[in-house]
Amino acid sequence: MTAREQPVQAAYLKFAGPDLDEATIAGVAEVLRSGQITSGPWVARFERQLEAFCGGRPVRALTSATAAIEVALQLCGVGPGDEVITGAQSFFTVLNMIVKVGAAPVFVDCDLVTRNIDLEEVEAAITPRTKAIIPTHFPGALVDLDALYALAKRRGLRVIEDAALVLGSRWRGRNVGAIGDIVTFSFHPNKNATSIEGGALVVNDLNEARRVETLRFHGITHLPDRTRDVAFPGGKFNLPDVNARIGCAQIERLPEFLARRRMLVDRYFADFVTDPACVLPPRPASADDAHSWNMFSILLPLERLSIDRSGFRNAMEARAIGTGVSYEALHLCTLGRRYGGREGQFPNAERIARETVTLPLHTRLREADVERVCEAAAAIIATAGK
Repeated sequence: MTAREQPVQAAYLKFAGPDLDEATIAGVAEVLRSGQITSGPWVARFERQLEAFCGGRPVRALTSATAAIEVALQLCGVGPGDEVITGAQSFFTVLNMIVKVGAAPVFVDCDLVTRNIDLEEVEAAITPRTKAIIPTHFPGALVDLDALYALAKRRGLRVIEDAALVLGSRWRGRNVGAIGDIVTFSFHPNKNATSIEGGALVVNDLNEARRVETLRFHGITHLPDRTRDVAFPGGKFNLPDVNARIGCAQIERLPEFLARRRMLVDRYFADFVTDPACVLPPRPASADDAHSWNMFSILLPLERLSIDRSGFRNAMEARAIGTGVSYEALHLCTLGRRYGGREGQFPNAERIARETVTLPLHTRLREADVERVCEAAAAIIATAGK
């Protein structure tokens, strides 16, 4: 076979990634040349953009969504002896930060399709030690915020919404973050908008915002004589201006990013057909509840296949298609088991953990790429069907 006759290798499709234009890259160089590279004017601008996005509520930027969860727990006074109720289906961040502040995680199950926290189980899990609820929002169907906050008000609990996956999603026509108690966002490179690494905390008033400023910078307060004091062991979570410069450009482009993601997801729903069938994410019930689609995760019909999830992912990889796992069951990881987690405890979260695969979805993906993913998945599942 001659070089000209060699088959063309298909381009590798990563399952997630950022979309950075040349203007943003040039803007970073300008910040570097300015000499103001730690928290400065661009961080302030980034926070103002996010506040406008969140209906005017105060927002403070941090180095990651993980830092935002930790500071949120501290802001709510959560510590040793307290319990925090959260879903067994989420990323490790929530579990880690609950334990880090000295509290005990209390897990509940989730809905199989929406993956959102089961509020009936939340209410049943409340004890006198419960201090807060941390639900994780998933693409396609947000946690029922009306029911969530009615429950929290009735039981006197704080709510920290983990909105890392849903920047740009709306509840009853309003952006996530514009209502509620405490809301956290992520600006990791795999999210809807990025600052390379970064997070944000939406709070209720300026008093809480000032407290966040203290907690994100060593716990330092300034005294009248121009000396400093520390009364609480804060962290070092202030966002650099370089990151904020990228974040500002990304928020400006967010409507464009969201439109692109929604178009690609529409294509997934139109083209993703397998036999046996997979469980797909939910579709929004109305235009007022438009979703931002940070990821597109399916559940494989493993009971009807001769391969396991690794086999499916390896077969996709052999076709130059990247996939992810979103997410493992928190109560079954080593740390979760220390707090009573065991097999069979939360069947929906456990089934998701066994069967979930995240397919490629990012703004540089083309419709033809989605078709290729769908065709590859269908072929692999058809071949592996029992």
